[in-house]
Amino acid sequence: MAKSIMVQGTGSGVGKSVIAAGLCRIFLQDGFTVAPFKAQNMSLNSFVTHEGGEIGRAQAMQAAACRLKPSVDMNPILLKPTSDTGSQIILRGKPAGNMSALEYKGYKNRAWPTVLGAFNRLKKNFEIIVLEGAGSPAEVNLKSHDIVNMKMAKAADASVILVGDIDKGGVFAWLVGTLELLTKEERKMVKGFIINKFRGDKRLLRAGLDFLEKRTGVKVLGVVPYFKGIRLPEEDSVALESGTQSAKRENRPSAGFIDIAVIKLPHISNFTDFDSLENEPDVRLRYISDKGEADSADVTIIPGTKNTIADLVWLKKSGWVNRVRSLVSNKPSLTLIGICGGYQMLGIKISDEHHIESKRKEVDGIGLLPITTSFKEGKILAQVKARQPGTNLEVYGYEIHHGRTRNQQSARPAFRLIERQGKKTSEADGSVSTDGRIWGTYIHGIFDSDSFRRDFLNRVRIKKGWRPITGASITGLDGELDKLAKILRGNIDMGSVYKILR
Repeated sequence: MAKSIMVQGTGSGVGKSVIAAGLCRIFLQDGFTVAPFKAQNMSLNSFVTHEGGEIGRAQAMQAAACRLKPSVDMNPILLKPTSDTGSQIILRGKPAGNMSALEYKGYKNRAWPTVLGAFNRLKKNFEIIVLEGAGSPAEVNLKSHDIVNMKMAKAADASVILVGDIDKGGVFAWLVGTLELLTKEERKMVKGFIINKFRGDKRLLRAGLDFLEKRTGVKVLGVVPYFKGIRLPEEDSVALESGTQSAKRENRPSAGFIDIAVIKLPHISNFTDFDSLENEPDVRLRYISDKGEADSADVTIIPGTKNTIADLVWLKKSGWVNRVRSLVSNKPSLTLIGICGGYQMLGIKISDEHHIESKRKEVDGIGLLPITTSFKEGKILAQVKARQPGTNLEVYGYEIHHGRTRNQQSARPAFRLIERQGKKTSEADGSVSTDGRIWGTYIHGIFDSDSFRRDFLNRVRIKKGWRPITGASITGLDGELDKLAKILRGNIDMGSVYKILR
């Protein structure tokens, strides 16, 4: 039976997911079989597993840290926000309906046995389970119906490590205050602190650490520095709102780089589709809201979205549709791409007769690709492989969509699917304009395919009169996770972590 350890935080965005992933990789390196688990995640960056189910992208990264195939048992509940007060509920990888926050509160008790069943299946097959909490365990308005923090820790018999972000300021108050708001029984479960994102000389922190340990009786397991240069996928669009994602390349000048602009839709999802592009040495990738920022772009991308129709209406009202059409007409060098929901928007019409996403039954698209889309109740969830006609380059990724898109006779597909969920197939995917400048696809993660990505970028370079770059770059996440593990080993007392486990 597995031993369990849980990473909780003083709030959202303090680094729980990354710390959990790093611990997963360390335990794996030390010879243990290990798996990640998060009872409930809220994220628009999802991943499709080999079973054909959705989980949070963070748990997919943590599974990679364990060198495992991601499974729906690793994240049995995924909340995908559709508005400020409602979400689509994904239970063990499949949609269970759209609910308001109040409705979901009542639903949790019914979902709890499913959560426990998922955890117990992992527990039987691994030596260590690294659990992750959500937000803070001290949210007094949520504690009575919480299923992801202390209730889950108790059910898993897990010792808790509490993570605080010193870069945000007030970390000592956060850590002490969090403990103060826990019950006496819950406080006993907290076995250690990790202070994350520290900049400076750790010797200057010593007095604070001594105070913290004396005040709480809880050991500080480590102080993790604010690190750069490790490429890990962001969990959600919080990174876009805070600017941390675009800040990766904010100092890059426009000259000498391929300028790629991703339109920052109100309900943008799966923006990790573009991480591999952003990490290329000749790319400057930007997430933009202002129409004027698109004028200089070599490539403009309309990304995936959790609410295609609402975001299409936003594009129209904000003037984006007219700007995109104008750029296509007046800038022959521009490449325009739509991914999933963005692909649907590029078509002639989108129909939603069953009100899957909207109260509108039909809306006109941007009209730049000869396709029409209808939303159906059944959601397509699949890992896929495909080939690009002409180059015959192989790509891979996953599909997550309610839409069923039909090409008109004049349209040619962007890709030809050759495999879905491990089974051979032969299906058209996406659409390409007659001149090849506009294309769309349902395949998320398509730019993770190294040879395809480099070929795509070289075509843009040739348009600009630049030489192609030979040889495909490698985006390997595995090496990045090893870097993460090395940093954590150097800054966390792993001997004490193993004592906590025992």
